[in-house]
Amino acid sequence: MFSTATVQKDGFDIIVLEDRDSKTTVEIIPSCGGILHGFIVWNKELPSNIIDHYDSKKDFEDNVSSKGFKSCKLSPFACRIKNAMYQFGGTTYQIKKFLLGDHAIHGLIYDAAFSVLQQHANEENATVVLPYTYRGEDEGYPFHFDCIITYQLLKNNELLISTEIINKHPDPIPVQDGWHPYFTLGKKIDELELEFQSLEQVIFDDQLIPTGQFEPYNEFVSARQIGELFLDNCFKLNLNAAQPLCILKDPENKILLEIRPGKNYSYLQLYTPPHRQSIAIENLSAPPDAFNNGIDLIILPPGESAFFATSYKITTF
Repeated sequence: MFSTATVQKDGFDIIVLEDRDSKTTVEIIPSCGGILHGFIVWNKELPSNIIDHYDSKKDFEDNVSSKGFKSCKLSPFACRIKNAMYQFGGTTYQIKKFLLGDHAIHGLIYDAAFSVLQQHANEENATVVLPYTYRGEDEGYPFHFDCIITYQLLKNNELLISTEIINKHPDPIPVQDGWHPYFTLGKKIDELELEFQSLEQVIFDDQLIPTGQFEPYNEFVSARQIGELFLDNCFKLNLNAAQPLCILKDPENKILLEIRPGKNYSYLQLYTPPHRQSIAIENLSAPPDAFNNGIDLIILPPGESAFFATSYKITTF
């Protein structure tokens, strides 16, 4: 049996989805960008949260950027836009939020206050639907759109996250979407094994801006230990490979995370932060700077929707 509830903790109002049979819970914070705050399973009779999260609402408000935009929704663009500038429909736009150096990063709604449209539970799942209305608040993206996030906790420790972007503008708009979760399995990532199905890596310049070229890459098509490897790279997924397309595993404590992105999340961005206690595994619909390079950029007609989905499944063995 599944259930939903709202609790207050550390200054947050948290939506909790629970599978009462397994005691697996998911924690979501609508007012802080609709972020995934917790995905907690029981392993060796102890609760384990695989999401590297914020300590409190104040921590989120003060440090969301300095702590790497953990768990944030990346929309209507993801990762970097070179010099925070792009051209669309014959007009040049300059984005104001958020700049890292000269470049805009991680979209415009990562800290937005989402509403709670509905939440429900039954024998099969627990679900919450979170809408947000964007109406051109940043002059660099004056287009109107709605973003609707749906979290659904299923049996067997599986969390399905879907996003619908609806163009509410009278003209077509450019759209890219993604997520920015940091996953932790309770130890340094050096000791974990990683696997993902990619045959190509996006080539970056020294500013982490794609050059428009790709190079062969298959280092992790079979599971291997991360070790001391530093990653801040983007990979094109092989969508013809069998799911899951990405796996993170702790062989010692016998816990496995499987990531199953849908066809509209055809890129995987990976980042290993200096503390190495977690790893960012980011599903993206297009590579960074898509507003400029146009690679897999979605041009969404008025009134139409774009859909994106991924799932996270935890197994203990």
